[in-house]
Amino acid sequence: MTQLSESKDPITGQTFDKSIDFNPNKGRLESRYPMGVFKADYQTQLKAFADLGDIEITERIRQHQVKEGIKPIKGVKNIIAVASGKGGVGKSTMSVMLAKSLQQLGANVGILDADIYGPSIPKMLGVSQKPESPDQKSFLPIDANGLQTMSLGYILGEKDPAIWRGAMVTKALMQMVEDTRWSQLDYLIMDLPPGTGDIQLTMIQKIPVTAAVLVTTPQDIALLDAQKALAMFQKVDIPVLGVIENMSTFICENCGHEAHIFGQDGGQRMATEFGVALLGQMPLNIDIRSNMDKGQPASIWQDSHALNEKALKIALRTGQNLAKLPIKFNLTDSLKLHKI
Repeated sequence: MTQLSESKDPITGQTFDKSIDFNPNKGRLESRYPMGVFKADYQTQLKAFADLGDIEITERIRQHQVKEGIKPIKGVKNIIAVASGKGGVGKSTMSVMLAKSLQQLGANVGILDADIYGPSIPKMLGVSQKPESPDQKSFLPIDANGLQTMSLGYILGEKDPAIWRGAMVTKALMQMVEDTRWSQLDYLIMDLPPGTGDIQLTMIQKIPVTAAVLVTTPQDIALLDAQKALAMFQKVDIPVLGVIENMSTFICENCGHEAHIFGQDGGQRMATEFGVALLGQMPLNIDIRSNMDKGQPASIWQDSHALNEKALKIALRTGQNLAKLPIKFNLTDSLKLHKI
């Protein structure tokens, strides 16, 4: 019989691999990524797998390995960097979508707005208060409907520019990461500034990034820049979980015609050529634009919206791919394994 870990997940289309720990004799499966609303579907699919009976599914998000010599961030299990080679592809919008969707699946999630020169996360989340500092050394993250968030935009104000050189930018980012009192986060989504220069390299070399997600549009120019971002992460040995193709199509509100105005299947071609996953495609949709501008992400990333299932499956694939990475073992884990 084929091992379940070697089988293709019928919901994500990806292999399970190390994202699950399945014990058929006891009828138990531990998922290492959040399943949320898909848990019932998984139980149905697993029951059909080799005529198994009822399966008990539990979820446990583990902390995964990062590069050696980088100090972990207290209160954060995994950091997912969201990057693009160029601006204007909707990277920040996809960061918010990914965070809200992982939250819907049941994970504890935070967002770090690392786009120092253009911090747009506060506006997209609809929050603007300044962070509190109980001890004058650290900051409490700003709560945005259950998301723990931090951004320079909270400190400087929405219209105040950060006229800083590279060293100051890096210092400000490190302070936001290390001096924020993150609490029990399964995932911290880090919205990186666009590009592949010195600032981006310094950020991902000093911060314990677990893995990265790339955002592109189908346009050839955007794909070229996304490939540069992929090469940057490969250069510093940070795994890439996959590619999100944003603005994949446009559907006319009046006639329903679907047009590939930025090109077609570019994200899939990139994923195939470089051996990474296509996490999903998100269309160019006026609801996304208007709700992000209003600071109402819950109005678009919720059960009743037509695009929500697309977003949830992107988050599901992201969590599943991260769960396949090597786990960071601590002393407690070692003692449990020794006992077993």
